Amino acid sequence: MSLPQIIILGAGLGGTIAAYEIRDAVKGKAEVTVVNDQDDYWFVPSNPWVAVRWREPEAIKVHLPPIMKKKGIGFTSVGAKKVHAAENRIELNDGTSLNYDYLVIATGPELAFDEIEGLGPDGHTVSVCKTDHAAEAAEAFDRFCADPKPIVVGAVQGASCYGPAYEFALILDTELKRRKIRDKVPMTFVTAEPYIGHLGLDGVGDTKGLLESELRGRHIKWICNNRITGIEEGMMHCEELAGDGSVKATHDLPFGYSMLLPAFRGIDAVMGVEGLVNPRGFILADKHQRNPTFKNVYSLGVCVAIPPVGPTPVPVGVPKTGFMIESMVTAIAANLKLELAGKEPTEEATWNAVCLADFGDGGVAFVAQPQIPPRNLNWSSSGKWVHMAKVGFEKYFLHKVRRGKSEPFYEKLAMHALGIRKLRFK
Repeated sequence: MSLPQIIILGAGLGGTIAAYEIRDAVKGKAEVTVVNDQDDYWFVPSNPWVAVRWREPEAIKVHLPPIMKKKGIGFTSVGAKKVHAAENRIELNDGTSLNYDYLVIATGPELAFDEIEGLGPDGHTVSVCKTDHAAEAAEAFDRFCADPKPIVVGAVQGASCYGPAYEFALILDTELKRRKIRDKVPMTFVTAEPYIGHLGLDGVGDTKGLLESELRGRHIKWICNNRITGIEEGMMHCEELAGDGSVKATHDLPFGYSMLLPAFRGIDAVMGVEGLVNPRGFILADKHQRNPTFKNVYSLGVCVAIPPVGPTPVPVGVPKTGFMIESMVTAIAANLKLELAGKEPTEEATWNAVCLADFGDGGVAFVAQPQIPPRNLNWSSSGKWVHMAKVGFEKYFLHKVRRGKSEPFYEKLAMHALGIRKLRFK
C-alpha cells in the first residue's frame, strides 16, 4: 500500500526548511517531494552584500539535490506550470503531472516590476530580490563608482518588504565612504510607508526613531507616502501624498544608481485558482496555515495572504520575516502529523518576528511578538553588534541548510529561554 504523498512547492527559505521539518515529522507515514524551478538554494538576506561585493554569489548558494536525496526527500527542478487544486494535481513545466494527498505552497512571490514603467533590472533600476539580480547590481555599482551621481533607494507602492531597502541604503553609505566618494553622492530614500520605520508593521519598538536617526546622521533625505509614477534613465518621477490621499507634492529625482523593491504578487502557477488565492494571487490560509476551500493545501512564507495592518495613503503590504516563516513551517509540520494520524489540525504559528537589519557598520534589531499588532512584546535596538549578529546568522543558517536540519535542539532551547516560540500555547 503506497504512502500518502506530500508535495512542497518551492525551495526558498521557507520551502527548504519545511522539507526537512515535515520529513522528520512524518517519516515512515508519508512520502515528501519538493518541486522547485532550480537546483540551488540562495540565502536571499545576503543579497545586499552581494550587490556591493561583500559576498560572492557562490558563497551563499547550496546545491540541494544531494542533500534532499540523503534526507529521503524527492526533488525535481522542472518547476510548476499550474496547480490544479480541485484535482489534487500539479502540472509541471515539462508537461508531466504529480498527484498529491497534501500540498504545501512555499513559492515566494512573483516580482511585479512591470507595474511601474521603467522599474527593475529590465528597466532603469537594479534589484536585490534575487541573487542574480544582486550580482548585476554589483556590476552596475562598479560602473557608478567610476562616475558618481545621486542615488535613490527605497520601496514602491504596494511593496511589502522594507527592511532590505533600509539595509541597502545604509550599506551603500558605508561602502561609498570606504571608497572615499560618499561626498560626491547625494542620497534619497523613497518609500510608500507613512513614516520612516513603519516597515509594513506600524513600527516595532522605536524603529521610527532609530531609522530616522540613522538616515539623518548619514545625510540621507527621505520621502514618505511616496508613489512612483514613472522612471526614465537617470530620472524618477514621484508623487508625495497627503494623509487624505491627495497629492501633496511632486518630485523629479535625478539618479545615477537606484534600487527599488517592487510590489509582490502570486506566481503564475497559482494565479486565478478560485478558492485558493486572493485577486493578487496570494494563498488564502486559516489560523492553521490551511486553505479554507482546499483543506489538504497548506501555505507558508511570502506567498501567504495577509491583510495590511491599517489604511495608509499609499498601499503598504505586510512583510513575512524569517522567524515568522519558520513558525509557519513548524505549525504545518505538526498539523500534517496530526492529519496523518486521523486527527484535525490544532497547531497555530505564533508569527513572532526576530529581525536583524544590517548597515555594514551597525544595524537595527527588533523582536515583535506577534509580528502583527497588538503585541505582547514590542522591542528594538541598534548598535555595531547587529552587523556581527547578521554575519553569524548567515553562516549558521547556511550550515542548517547544508546539514538538512530545520531546528537543532540548541536553537530551540535558546529561543525558548528568550521566550520566543514558534507555536502558540493551547
